[in-house]
Amino acid sequence: MKFIVMICLVFFSFASHAEISKWIDAEGKVHYSDTPPGNIKAKTIKSTAVSNNTEMPTPASGAPAPQTLAEREAAWKKTQKSKEEAAQKAAKEQEAISAKQKNCEIARNNLATLENSPVIATYNAQGERNIMDDSARKQHTEEARKAVSSYCN
Repeated sequence: MKFIVMICLVFFSFASHAEISKWIDAEGKVHYSDTPPGNIKAKTIKSTAVSNNTEMPTPASGAPAPQTLAEREAAWKKTQKSKEEAAQKAAKEQEAISAKQKNCEIARNNLATLENSPVIATYNAQGERNIMDDSARKQHTEEARKAVSSYCN
């Protein structure tokens, strides 16, 4: 058992120091390898060496700093809140549109009744029936036209 553990540790130690090199040969082809060539200048592009350094790397100038979990959660909550507010605003706008359409339909029906019915009867607070005379009918018709113009535009 100790032998297997020792072999695993040896293999992991080799992998922890691997580097990736990039070079261009005489024909202009780009090559990537873990071992640089001996006679051509190679550039190390990635080092996978394992270190015990637990500090966060400092960001390059101009690059945004990595966000902490609390910052990401706060940003997510802010996004969710703005989505909810937008949904509520859209719902209110839809309600307003629906109410305006309903009022328009009622106003048009009232105007059509006033213009097309030969006799119109109304009821007072005591429940008595009153027949609308021409002057009252004309006044109610004008009010109905104003309602149609305000709700139906």
